[in-house]
Amino acid sequence: MDGANRTTVTEFVLLGFPGSPSLRLPLFMTFLTVYLLSFTGNTLIIFVVLMDSTLQTPMYIFLGNLSFLEIWCTTATVPKLLATCLSRVVAISAPGCIAQLHFFFSTGATECILRAAMAYDRYVAMCSPLCYSLLMNGQICLKFSAGSWIGGFFAPLLPIILVSHLNFCGPQKINHFFCDSDPIFKLSCSDTFFVEALGYTFSSAVILSSFLLTLSSYGSIVATVVRLSSREARKKTFSTCASHLTVVTIYYGTIIFAYVRPPAKYNFTIGKVVSVFYCVLTPLVNPLIYTLRNQEVKKALQKILLYGLKIFHYVRVETPAT
Repeated sequence: MDGANRTTVTEFVLLGFPGSPSLRLPLFMTFLTVYLLSFTGNTLIIFVVLMDSTLQTPMYIFLGNLSFLEIWCTTATVPKLLATCLSRVVAISAPGCIAQLHFFFSTGATECILRAAMAYDRYVAMCSPLCYSLLMNGQICLKFSAGSWIGGFFAPLLPIILVSHLNFCGPQKINHFFCDSDPIFKLSCSDTFFVEALGYTFSSAVILSSFLLTLSSYGSIVATVVRLSSREARKKTFSTCASHLTVVTIYYGTIIFAYVRPPAKYNFTIGKVVSVFYCVLTPLVNPLIYTLRNQEVKKALQKILLYGLKIFHYVRVETPAT
């Protein structure tokens, strides 16, 4: 395209999900309910871990980090999803779109690394319990957590910088409910081969390496559990591992399908449906599977609620009637 005839795009329009206007309100209410439940569940986990000293162990510190991460991730994407359910025209500025893209991929990379660290924590706890305090103490846990955040935010930085230098000449409609990489590449009038290949390489390296580390950790746990003499212990551990592996499978299965494949094979409709799983559903499932089914978390919640009720009762008794 001749440079003199180019019109620089300053904002994009998110198309969201197509469909009948009568379905927009039910979709909005469904996504809003899931988002609020996810936000509440993850916030509650962070609060309980911070308030109860018995939960300030590596396992729960990792879970608190994961919950904080899920709040960030959903807040980066779901508000625009809700907006597309209510309006046909949802605009986002070009710099805002690039910022959302970086935020989304940064939190995604951080989550992948963090899940691998969590799986390693469980592997050490199950397979080397006598060395657990040496291999995974509080200081090491904090280093793993900090490394996950730093690595996650730096991993996609170079591809995002290259995306920000692409030219966009129109059309300006993004066939998605947030600024994802493939729909943005389709709109660029620049040569995107190099940045697409680089993004694909970085995404594949982060996703597959963390997935294989997670899988090998749980594989070692299962092998160790099989050798346990107690049938009840095997049943309890298999139940816990099965629920954790369910979440891991849903999360990695969807992001591998979405990002570990040749860019030319992207399908917009399937891409949006798959995105709902890792942007909306997985953040809701995490608190249910990892902690709210956990007896230690339940006891901590009960203790905090009882303490709160005592304070409320004391304030009511001490406050004079007017």
